[in-house]
Amino acid sequence: ALLVIFCMIAYAFMLSIFLSLSSAMVGLPFQFSGLDNFRYLLKSDIFLQTLKNSLVYTFSAVVLKIVLGMGLALLLNSGIKFQKFFRGAILLPWVIPDTLSTLGWVWMFDPIYSVLNWILKNAGIIGKGIPWLSNPYYAMASVVLVNIWRGLPFFAITLLAGLVSVPKDIYQAAKVDGAGRFRIFFYITLPLLKPLILIVILFSTISTISDFNIVYILTKGGPMNMTHVLSTLAFRIGLVGGNIGQGAAISMFLFPVMAVVVYFQLRVIQGRPS
Repeated sequence: ALLVIFCMIAYAFMLSIFLSLSSAMVGLPFQFSGLDNFRYLLKSDIFLQTLKNSLVYTFSAVVLKIVLGMGLALLLNSGIKFQKFFRGAILLPWVIPDTLSTLGWVWMFDPIYSVLNWILKNAGIIGKGIPWLSNPYYAMASVVLVNIWRGLPFFAITLLAGLVSVPKDIYQAAKVDGAGRFRIFFYITLPLLKPLILIVILFSTISTISDFNIVYILTKGGPMNMTHVLSTLAFRIGLVGGNIGQGAAISMFLFPVMAVVVYFQLRVIQGRPS
């Protein structure tokens, strides 16, 4: 097990740190450069915009996924008709390969053949087509929307599993005491699901901030670098541009922040003071 961890995780991680502290470029000899890559990034307008995009993208997607996922989990746990069917159907976005599903969204966002624009026009909501992927603000909203669609089943099914495990006696006792739905939700359901919610948020934050496929397939970071996230910028500079050192530095930039967040979040989950 230690050998697998070293080969699959530790070696790659240490190599990334090593490359981020160098001026490694394709076809040129390796030279140690210290923190020069990070200093350059902090002065780069494109990188600062990308950092802002990554934070907006991650925060928006995770918040909406937790809210919508909780609502969907409560609905699936409410005893609606065809409950088993809906519980299985909700997993479809999670099961379908993200590359194929994102290509489907590319077609739905197409400026000429967009099915979304066709629906909105025929419903009388808009008068002309919306440039989903060519307008900077619509493009960011579009990638957030696709990320939510992709990750919502994970939240819904995981929270549903937590809801099912809550003893029914607690709810019955609360109803006998006169508690309404909102009080039961905020004072019983949320506290009992708090450890599970924090774990789901932790995993989703890590996967969202490092997301590559959705953003790259939809916009490739455009227009005007307004949808670039750290992974797509690292790919463009490190692999396409051949500047491996800067690409590695971009990938490692948020690691200290994420490490601190993970540390305190795990302490909260374990019930220890921070």
